[in-house]
Parts: sequence; C-alpha cells; structure tokens
Amino acid sequence: MQLSDTNAQVRDAARAFAENAIRPVAVKLDAEERFPGELYEEMGRLGLFGISVPEEMGGPGLDTQAYALVMEELSRGYASVADQCGLIELIATLLVQHGTEAQRERLLRDVMAARTRVAYCITEAEAGTDVAAIRTEAARDGEGWLLNGSKIWIHNAPIADVGFVLASTDREAGHRGMSIFIVDLHASGVEKGPKEHKMGQRASQVGALAFSDVRLPEDALLGAEGRGFHIMMSVLNKGRVGIGALAVGIAQAGLEAALGYAQERRQFKQAISEFQGIQFMLADMAKDIHAARLLVHSAADSVDRGQDPTMACSMAKCFASDMAVQRTADAVQVFGGSGYIRGMEVERLYRDAKITQIYEGTNQIQRTIIARELLKNGAQT
Repeated sequence: MQLSDTNAQVRDAARAFAENAIRPVAVKLDAEERFPGELYEEMGRLGLFGISVPEEMGGPGLDTQAYALVMEELSRGYASVADQCGLIELIATLLVQHGTEAQRERLLRDVMAARTRVAYCITEAEAGTDVAAIRTEAARDGEGWLLNGSKIWIHNAPIADVGFVLASTDREAGHRGMSIFIVDLHASGVEKGPKEHKMGQRASQVGALAFSDVRLPEDALLGAEGRGFHIMMSVLNKGRVGIGALAVGIAQAGLEAALGYAQERRQFKQAISEFQGIQFMLADMAKDIHAARLLVHSAADSVDRGQDPTMACSMAKCFASDMAVQRTADAVQVFGGSGYIRGMEVERLYRDAKITQIYEGTNQIQRTIIARELLKNGAQT
C-alpha cells in the first residue's frame, strides 16, 4: 500500500504518540475507567483531531486515508483513545459540511483542541438500528425550540459540554421530519445519567442523557430543519471507515503481542513458535489483518474520490470487526492461561474488539446493506 509522504508522516506521528504516551497507561486507564483528558489535549496540540478539516478552518486538511491511518495507530495503543479521535472527526465533519459560519467559529477549533467535549446523541431505548423510531422531540417555541426526550449509550455523555442531538421536528414525516440540534449539556433541563461500566474500551465514557423542556435558540439547529436524518447518514460512511481502522489496530496489537510471546515462551524444550499449530494461528492473524487493512483503505479511497462508498465502507467495517474479534481470541489462545488474566494486554484487546461488531451499525446491518447493494448494482465491486 503506497502512502503519500504526508500520510506516512501522519501515520508515524500517531504511531509514536501511541507507543510513547498511550500504551504505557492503557492498563491503568482500563482498570480505572478514567477519561484521559490530558491525552486528548496533547492530541489536539499535535493535530490528531479533525484530520479532514480544511486548513482554512484550522484543521490539517488531510484525506480519509490519513484518518484511517491515525485511527489504526492510536488503536494499537488503546482503542478507547482512538474512539475519541473518531467521535471528534464525525462532529468536525458535521460542522464543516452543515454548520453555519457562526457555529463553526463558536465550536470547531475548541472541539479539535479538546477544550470543548462533545457527544453525538442518536441512540434511544427504542431506537438503535431503527433510527427512525426516535421519540426525542423538538418543538418550535417562540423564536427558538423546546427539546424533550432521552438518549442512552451516548459516547462522552458523562463528561460532554455540547451534544449534537437528533430529534423529531415533524412526527408525521417520519425520518424526513428529523433535525439535529447543538445543545449545551450544562443547560437547565439537561440531566446526565451515571457512567456505564462496559465490557471493553472502558476509558471511553458512555451514559444516558435526558432533556426536559430544554430551551434552544433558533441557531441551535444544524443544517436545515427536516434534514437531520440525511445529515446523520452523510457521516456514517466515514464513521465505518474509522471503526474498521480501529478494529485493524486492535488486531495488529494482538498479533504483535502473540508473536513476541510465542518466540519467548518455551514448552517441550523449544519456543512455542516452533509448533505448527501456533504458526498457523499467527499466519492467519497476519493475512486477515492485512486483508482488513486493504479493505479499510479501499473504502477510504472511495470516500475521497466522491464515489458512492456505501458498499465498500460496510464491507470494511464488517470484515475488520469480525476479524478483530476472531484474531484477538487467537492471541489469547497463544498466551494460554496467562492470556485470560486481567491486566494482560491480549485480554483487554479481546474485550475491546467486541464492540466494533456493534457500533456504527451492527454487522448484521452491514450484511443487509452489502446484500442490498449487490441486488441493486450487481456483483461488480
């Protein structure tokens, strides 16, 4: 895979940061389930947030491939940290593509610098995959809006300052009656639920939000009224590239750990790497990681070329996340009993991998999308 000089430099910078700043504290962050604000502030100073934001708006002005490279390298250090990069990339993309000049001026630079913490607020108790079923509503109230409803499992909710909230503004219009609002999460009427305690990616904060007669100004609306579903969908493909890259990074870290251990661990008077059963597991890990990485970068290329990237992004996310779960399980197997012990890197990687099959659209939904695209466009990809 040929990289431009710029993208190679970005990858190397992200790799160095992951090795020197993230990986040494990953075990501690996982155990404490702590939001590492100091890491994010340093990442903001290094320009690792808002990768594709144009230079004239204060960003690096790089492409989707660069974003995928950063996500993979950060995830090799700790996927929870990479998750924040992915969230900020999506919020920054929303502001660049759909925000007003005043909204960008107010938020964009502070979001990329990690001074303002953000949340993307879509999921509800009865609306996960079925986004059109959301019950949160925003009704016109004088010169502004009145927001009521609730969200669950929202990334950053316990610590966020600003939420980008998908709400219904015309119940009768279904998904064509949804809008996105920029909401001050410290405002009167906003209630934050407790932090959820997750299986993996534990330093990534997740929780619930409730909105009770939250008053919003007219300029809280992002984009046009009734275009919220379209706006939300417009960033999903980039989100799936990011999760695919994150899954590759998790699996790569697992391979590196398993390879090193197999060459050091001795049984029957030889390194276990000499046993063909171990060699086959390592070989399968390496080939599947390489295949997933190529799928992710092919999908990123589709996004950057302005092609319809739907099928490529769904394939990349689905394959990479399934692969990460399977191959981190293999990494645990190489370690044997010691790999099952809390505090071992491969044990954490296995837990961290599972969520990649669920968020940004479950892998069952990805298969549905792939099949739909096949039936619509034929087997040529």
